Amino acid sequence: MAPTLQGKRIAFLAADGVEEVEYVQPREAVEDAGATVELVSLKPGSIQSFNHLDKSRTYDVDVTADKADAGGYDALVLPGGVANPDFLRGDPDAVRFVQAFFEAGKPVGVICHGPWTLIEADVVRGRRIASWPTLRTDLTNAGATWVDEECVTDGNLISSRNPDDLPAFCAQITKSFATS
Repeated sequence: MAPTLQGKRIAFLAADGVEEVEYVQPREAVEDAGATVELVSLKPGSIQSFNHLDKSRTYDVDVTADKADAGGYDALVLPGGVANPDFLRGDPDAVRFVQAFFEAGKPVGVICHGPWTLIEADVVRGRRIASWPTLRTDLTNAGATWVDEECVTDGNLISSRNPDDLPAFCAQITKSFATS
């Protein structure tokens, strides 16, 4: 029996430069399991997604990070893309939003370059985490143990390396979000 997320609200925190497949596939997975999803971003309007280095579609923002309340969500997903997490980690409201999920012990899924925002939020120390390989040094310097694994669960944190890992990542966030 597939996990159900009926009645759960999931926040996706993303900005311009988000890797489209890392936003779309996890969103579809949790919505298909019954969750309500909201896109939280840095500014109202829409965000520009990318397919690697090429512009792709835009997605409408539901709420901005300065107005979003982590207490109103059951879980958080941080998709990757190179520019996306760089913009997020530079925004104090986005960083506080992420920190609030960890302070509350709520589940957080992160993939690819997404951990850059977690590093800025100072929530990776002592954790095992997978990411895009070039973040290895950043994560290690922030006190994490970087691993080259398809999908890693460390307490409330679920992480994966890249788009090839999306099937495992989507299955694990859906399962973890259902039991939280």
